[in-house]
Amino acid sequence: MSSPPGRRARLSSPGTSRPTAEAREELRRRLRDLIEANRVMIFSKSYCPHSTRVKELFASLGVNYYILELDKVVWDMIDDGASVQEVLTEISNQKTVPNIFVNKVHVGGCDRTFQAHQNGLLQKLLQDDSAYDYDLIVIGGGSGGLSCAKEAANLGKKVMVLDYVVPSPQGTSWEMSSTCLGGTCVNVGCIPKKLMHQAALLGHALQDARKYGWDYNQQVKHNWEAMTEAIQNHISSLNWGYRVSLREKGVTYVNSYGEFVELHKIKATNKKGQETFYTASKFVIATGERPRYLGIQGDKEYCITSDDLFSLPYCPGRTLVVGASYVGLECAGFLAGLGLDVTVMVRSVLLRGFDQEMAEKVGAYLEQQGVKFQRKFTPISVQQLEKGLPGKLKVLAKSTEGPDVVEGIYNTVLLAIGRDSCTRKIGLEKIGVKINEKNGKIPVNDVEQTNVPHVYAIGDVLEGKPELTPVAIQAGKLLARRLFGVSLEKCDYINIPTTVFTPLEYGCCGLSEEKAIEMYKKENLEVYHTLFWPLEWTVAGRDNNTCYAKIICNKFDNERVVGFHLLGPNAGEITQGFAAAMKCGLTKQLLDDTIGIHPTCGERIYNIGNHKVLRAGHYSERLLRLALLLLGFPVTPSLCAHDICLRTGDQCRAFSWRRDEKVAEDQQQQHLESQLMASGSQAASLTPWLGTCRGEPRPTPARQPRLPP
Repeated sequence: MSSPPGRRARLSSPGTSRPTAEAREELRRRLRDLIEANRVMIFSKSYCPHSTRVKELFASLGVNYYILELDKVVWDMIDDGASVQEVLTEISNQKTVPNIFVNKVHVGGCDRTFQAHQNGLLQKLLQDDSAYDYDLIVIGGGSGGLSCAKEAANLGKKVMVLDYVVPSPQGTSWEMSSTCLGGTCVNVGCIPKKLMHQAALLGHALQDARKYGWDYNQQVKHNWEAMTEAIQNHISSLNWGYRVSLREKGVTYVNSYGEFVELHKIKATNKKGQETFYTASKFVIATGERPRYLGIQGDKEYCITSDDLFSLPYCPGRTLVVGASYVGLECAGFLAGLGLDVTVMVRSVLLRGFDQEMAEKVGAYLEQQGVKFQRKFTPISVQQLEKGLPGKLKVLAKSTEGPDVVEGIYNTVLLAIGRDSCTRKIGLEKIGVKINEKNGKIPVNDVEQTNVPHVYAIGDVLEGKPELTPVAIQAGKLLARRLFGVSLEKCDYINIPTTVFTPLEYGCCGLSEEKAIEMYKKENLEVYHTLFWPLEWTVAGRDNNTCYAKIICNKFDNERVVGFHLLGPNAGEITQGFAAAMKCGLTKQLLDDTIGIHPTCGERIYNIGNHKVLRAGHYSERLLRLALLLLGFPVTPSLCAHDICLRTGDQCRAFSWRRDEKVAEDQQQQHLESQLMASGSQAASLTPWLGTCRGEPRPTPARQPRLPP
């Protein structure tokens, strides 16, 4: 249909004043045909002044537009504009008129059209990209790529998704069929990991059940094959759902490996080696990452990675996990929870990039659950001793601090030493897209644009951005909206929450304590913390000194919370809510003013009170250490008065010392002495001991302090 500005479009349809379901679908098809066939499609009403303004705008731009006046729609001589508007609302999610589409992109009503004109988005939308096969080609069918593709299709654009998974060295590929969309998260990451984590938690719950009165006599054992089959069935259902969703939105899905050959041209190679070429106006790289290997003898021949573990057809048996990343510790945790013998080999630190105090607490709990740690070692060779499912492997490892070499015998070696971006074999060098040669990451600007203007990137391939599924989903959706002119909103990469799904979950949002000190300086921070005992753990008799919460506050910004850290059951669920609060500028005072839900773990954050962490060097911290020494208790790097209560129970109930920077040091010393004397201590004076805290030689006391009876 072609007409000059002001020409009315007429809609003819099967005859009935109340459309049947079949007629309704036909009406939907005809409306979509109008949207797709016309550069500018305006749904309006002849008497609407806002519709008149929009028509005048396009006329002033010299742009042909096409109109369907809903108050004059003829459906076999019956006024049926209401039915048309109802179906149009389902398509556009807009109930009012005018309802404007430009090059198949839904712009909105009058106000949004004028806003788009003022900021240049309307002119961008009016550009004709018909010289290419597609408006957008997305390389990668993971969470971010699918999000971007579907949003672009929602905006009326012609979109293709290319997705192909190269099998792991062990031959594992989640593309056993052509429907395995979803990327790492769905197939070999978040989803199967969380389900195996749940399987392990259920095993622990069985141990608790007897304390709660459940009496069962039969021996309970875990069936690895049954678990993996159930998990893979669920993943298959998700894969199929993604495929159906793409089809419904009109996105073309091609199960082929994409590689750039020209600036706007890409080669797609399927599993049979057949090549097809496609062109597009814009491209989005969302290829993600794959597990890294050690580069030693036997690693690719005999070791597995997370790409292999979740569909492993046999129980892995005695397992060595190499690497203490969140992937390594999560896998170690659920494998141990399923009853396996697990060792983690650590080259340097646990959970690099996370708060190190929390990381060590995560490691300590894993050790309580039977996971063994081999610190400061790295493998130098893996040798197969016996074949089998599983077989038997010998691992030689060398110390990172000396010449020591150790060996161990395992059934399975799981590598979790990091991941490499899938950017080196997709032809980026042919079109000039720059990458970080060291790690393959792609530098982008604040709108995810590479150095080549029509090529963008999202997800784990981005340099310096969080490698998290929800981040990629959000970035992909917002990118599509910006590319096709309906929004200028950018992805906010600040204060993104995450959770490490170890047996005792660790949730965090914002800065680690180390990063906060680097950004704000130690003296400008206040750190509050508390240990807590979940009610569910009391009857079960679990440790009452394990779960821990910590918040890091900027003292000179109204004690705004810049770091949130929680170690406890369901930490992910709790952290999610506090992340929203941090986005809104959460402060310590707001936490104090909030009434928690009782009895829950989350309420302990609101009840964290004035329990401040006293780091080494503060005079109050020295006094507190002195008190513990006099009372005969061990001293740890992080202390507060709350710790004394937890350590000594009723014996130190009278010891009510609190840090107060407004009180002089000698006065705090006198107060501390009086508290100790009142509690029955026979320490005559603390003065001789202060030298020890300042680095001077420790004197021999005249008599040893005695705990009160």
